[in-house]
Amino acid sequence: MKHIRSIYIFCSIAMSVQGWASKLPEERELTTNFSNLSLRKIPADLTPTTTTLDLSYNLLSQLQSSDFRSVSKLKVLILCHNRIQELDIKTFEFNRELRYLDLSYNRLKIVTWYSLAGLRHLDLSFNDFDTVPICEETGNMSHLEILGLSGAKIQKSDFQKIAHLHLNTVFLGLRSLSHYEEGSLPILNTTKLHIVLPMNTNFWVLLRDGIKTSKILEMTNINGKSQFASYETQQNLTLEDSKTSVLLLNKVDLLWDDLLLIFQFVWHTSVECFQIQHLTFGGKVYLDHNSFDYSNTVMRTMKLEHIQFRIFHIPQERIYLLFTKMDIENLTISDAQMPHMLFPVYPTRFQYLNFANNILTDDLFKQPIQLPHLKTLILKGNKLETLSLVSFFANNTSLKHLDLSQNLLQHENDENCFWPETLITMNLSSNELADSVFRCLPRSIQILDLNNNKIQTVPKEIIHLKSLQVLNLAFNFLTDLPACSHFRKLSILDIEMNLILSPSQDFFQSCQEVKTLNAGRNPFRCTCELRDFIQLGKYSEGMMIGWSDSYLCEYPLNLKGTQLKDVHLPELSCNTALLIVTIAVIMLVLGMAVAFCCFYFDLPWYLRMLGQWTQTLQRIRKTTQEQLKRNVQFHVFISYSEHDSTWVKHELIPNLEKEEKLICLHEGNFDPGKSITENIMNCIEKSCKSIFVLSPSFVQSEWYHYELYFAHHSLFHENSDYIIFILLEPIPLYCIPTRYPTLKALLEKKAYLEWPKDRHKCRLFWANLRATINVNLLETGEMCELQTFMELNEESRGSAISLIRTDCL
Repeated sequence: MKHIRSIYIFCSIAMSVQGWASKLPEERELTTNFSNLSLRKIPADLTPTTTTLDLSYNLLSQLQSSDFRSVSKLKVLILCHNRIQELDIKTFEFNRELRYLDLSYNRLKIVTWYSLAGLRHLDLSFNDFDTVPICEETGNMSHLEILGLSGAKIQKSDFQKIAHLHLNTVFLGLRSLSHYEEGSLPILNTTKLHIVLPMNTNFWVLLRDGIKTSKILEMTNINGKSQFASYETQQNLTLEDSKTSVLLLNKVDLLWDDLLLIFQFVWHTSVECFQIQHLTFGGKVYLDHNSFDYSNTVMRTMKLEHIQFRIFHIPQERIYLLFTKMDIENLTISDAQMPHMLFPVYPTRFQYLNFANNILTDDLFKQPIQLPHLKTLILKGNKLETLSLVSFFANNTSLKHLDLSQNLLQHENDENCFWPETLITMNLSSNELADSVFRCLPRSIQILDLNNNKIQTVPKEIIHLKSLQVLNLAFNFLTDLPACSHFRKLSILDIEMNLILSPSQDFFQSCQEVKTLNAGRNPFRCTCELRDFIQLGKYSEGMMIGWSDSYLCEYPLNLKGTQLKDVHLPELSCNTALLIVTIAVIMLVLGMAVAFCCFYFDLPWYLRMLGQWTQTLQRIRKTTQEQLKRNVQFHVFISYSEHDSTWVKHELIPNLEKEEKLICLHEGNFDPGKSITENIMNCIEKSCKSIFVLSPSFVQSEWYHYELYFAHHSLFHENSDYIIFILLEPIPLYCIPTRYPTLKALLEKKAYLEWPKDRHKCRLFWANLRATINVNLLETGEMCELQTFMELNEESRGSAISLIRTDCL
C-alpha cells in the first residue's frame, strides 16, 4: 500500500507541475529524496538548488520556520506519512516558488494559515482535524487546482470560504466522520470530487450531495447495513439539480437490495457513465426486481468490474436480465465469475458489451440474441470452445470489433462460418486454433490477432482476406514467413517467437507492402537462404521491430547466439547465377589472355618447338659419347639472313676457308627427307661452333624465334663459348620486338664481335674470330660433350641458335 501511495503521489506531481511557469533552458531541476529514512527532523544540509524534496514515510513530528529557508527554489514538497501534529504555513514563507505541498497521512489537528499565492496542489487529507481546515487565506490561493481535505465534521460554513475558487479536484480523505451538514458539498466549485469514507459510514447523504457537486464523482469505501434499505424506502429516490455525468464507486460492500436501490437512484440522475469497481454483494432478496423503473434516464454506460459474491439467495437470471434490460449503449461486467448471461427477447440497443474474465461457455450463443446495433463485443478470458458458433451469433449484429482471446476456441475444417461484413478487428489470441482457422475468418477483416495458438502454416489457398492490414501470428509454430499473395494490403506483420529457420523467397516477392515486421526470437539458420532477410534488416530503416537484439542465429552451432547483423554471407557464395557468371568471365578473360599470348608471343610456335626440343633431348640422352665423337663433322655452322648473304659469301666464308675450317651451310648440308627443325638439330650436333650474323634483317626474320626458344632451355651448358655473334650492322633497340628480351640484353652488354666499317680494322676482327673458333676436330670428344646444344654464358644471357638463313623458310 505504501508503494502504491508513492506512485500515486508522483503521478499527481507530474500532472500538477505540468503547465506551471515556463523555465529557462539553462535551469536545471534537482530532486532530493529522503523518503523512508526514519528521519526525526529536517536535514540541515539541503542543497539550495533543490526543486523537489521528498520527506515522506519518516518520523517527523514538527516543522521549524528555518527548516526550508535554504531551499528558496523549492517547488515540490512531500511530507506525507509522518507524525506532524501542528502546522504553521508561515514556515514556507521563503519558498515563494512552492507549487506542490503534500501533508496527507499525518496527525495534524491545527493549521495556522499564511497565504501561499502560487500554490497549486495542497493535500491535507487523512489527518485528525476536528473540522475542515479552511480559512480566509485558503480562499486567497487563486491558483489552487487540487485541494485535499479532512475533518470529523463537515459544515456549509467551511466550504463557503473557498466557494469562489474554480478547482479541478477536491479530495476528501476522511479518517472519521461524526457529522455532515446536508448541502455542504454542493457549495464547492470543482470538476472532480473524490471522497474516501471511513468504514461503516452512512454514505447516502454524501452520495446525493456529491452528485449535485461535480461532473466527476468518485466515492471509495461504500458499505452499509440492512437498515439502509428500510431507510431509503421512506425517501424519494428522485433527485433534482444533479451535475455528475461520471460516477465511480470503488470498494463497495453492500447487500443486494441496497445495491439495487443505488442503481435505481442513479438511473434517474444526470449520470451517463456509472462504474463500480471491487464490488462485493450478497444477502437475501426482499425487493421485487420486476419493479425496476427503466424509464427517464440519460445513462449510456454501465461498468461492473472485479465482482465477488457472498452466499445469497438471488435468482441469477433476474440479475442478468436486470442489466440487459437497461437498454443502454455500453455494458461491462468483467472479472465476475459469471457463468451465463441472459438477454431479453426483444432487440436492444447495446453497442458495446464487455464480459471479459468470466466463465461463459458456448451456452451463451445457443439461444437467439437480438443485438442489431452491437459494434464491440469483448469475451476475453472465458471458456468458449466453438468459433463457428460465435460466427452465427455475430452474423446477426453490426459487429466491428470482436475480442475472443484467452478462451478454448477451436475450429474444424467441416464447420462453416458466417460473419458480418462490418467486422474489421478480431482478436483470437491465446486459444487452441490450428491452420484451419483461416477458413473461418471474415472477408472484411483488417486487424487480426492470432498470437499464441497452434498454427503451423498459413494455407496458400486462402484468397479472401484482401482487406487484411495487420496480422499477428506471434507465439505459434510457423516454420516460414507467410506469403502475402492473399494479403495484398498487409502492412504490419508480427511473427515473433515461432520456429522460422529461414524465410522463403515468396515472402520477399509478395510482401512488398509490409512496412513493419516483427520476426525476432526465432531459431534462425544463418546460411545463404537467410541473406536477403539479413539485408532487409540492415537497410530497412526501422522496418524490423526489435532489430537487432532479438534476431540471433540458432544454427549452425558455430554461429549460435550471433546477431544476424554480424553474420557475413558473401554474395558470390550465395548467388548461383552470379557464381556462374563470375566463372564464365574468368574463363573468358583467361581465354582472351591465352589468345593474346598466342598472337603476341607466338605461343603455338613455342609449343611446337617444345615438342621438337623434347624429342631431341631424349635422343641426345640416348646418344653415347662415342656417337657424339663420330657425329662432329664441322668446325662451324653459320646462320645469316639472305640480305647479308653477299658479306657472308665474299668476306666470312673465304676467311674461314683460309684457316681450313669446315663450314656447315644449309645449301649443301640439309637432308631433304627431314623436317626443317630436325635438320637444324642435326647441323647443331655436327658443328662445334655456331656463328650468328646479326643485322636488322636477321632480327625481323621468323627464324629468330628458334634462337630465342633454344636459349631458354637447358640443352646448353652455362659458361660455354659455343655461340658466336657477329654484329654486321647496328640494330636500334626500339627495332627489336618486345618478345626478344634476350637479344636486347645481348646488345646492351655488347657481348658480340662487331664488323668494323673501317677496312684497316678488319685484320683485328679476323684475328679475334679465328681465335674464337679455333677447334681441333680430333679433340671434340673432350670439348664437345653435349656442346652440340649450348646457350650463352651468364654474361651474355644467350639464347638458342638459328641454323640456316633466316629468310629461307
